[in-house]
Amino acid sequence: MRVVRGRGDDIEADRSVTQRLLAWAGTAGEPAVRVWRPHRQVAFGPRDANSDGYEQARQAAADQGYAVSERQVGGRAVAYTGDTIAFARIEPTDDGRQGIEERYAAVRVDIRDALRELGVDADRGEPDETFCPGSYSLQAPGGKLVGIAQRVTGDAVLVAGLIVVDGHDEIADVLDPVYDALSISFDPDTVGSIERGGGKVDPVAIIMRVEDALVGDHLGTVEWVDDLATVEWTGE
Repeated sequence: MRVVRGRGDDIEADRSVTQRLLAWAGTAGEPAVRVWRPHRQVAFGPRDANSDGYEQARQAAADQGYAVSERQVGGRAVAYTGDTIAFARIEPTDDGRQGIEERYAAVRVDIRDALRELGVDADRGEPDETFCPGSYSLQAPGGKLVGIAQRVTGDAVLVAGLIVVDGHDEIADVLDPVYDALSISFDPDTVGSIERGGGKVDPVAIIMRVEDALVGDHLGTVEWVDDLATVEWTGE
């Protein structure tokens, strides 16, 4: 298993790391894991981009000092403060249409168990009117703190998501006008976090624990984003 740490110099460079891993995993036939802290941004989903209030939502995010990006996986808009953690597990597949539910469930259990070891009593589900509603979320006392999505390409599958570490109030504040512009019901008090759920806020320790959970019993070869420029991406 290929394990990549760190983030790219900017939002686009950072996103390209995961995209290249997805392409690589399919041709190399080897899984990959990445757990990191993306740049400060509001990332909009495809449905957002086709909404009548999209330009107003983008402006609302920018007015609060957030960069704006669009992602290919996931549902509605999510916010990264710079300390929010993202995770991705990528697996090669012969038929990505098979096993979708099982992959969702496996990653959700892995993240749940990691959070419980970090002192957060997380469980499946989410409050009503929360951010980026989905069927594979995790919540804890205080609200939703994990969202999970899945993307299938021809020969690889990406199961990815985010974990709110702290800054839940900041995320609620930026998403409130964004969701209002998109005409989506949103209750700011539903945004949870590791901090709000009673866990210790130690981003490095959290990243390492989540990474361990996603790697599981695989033997991982660790690389850093800064070193990938010198690495040959087999099959790309």
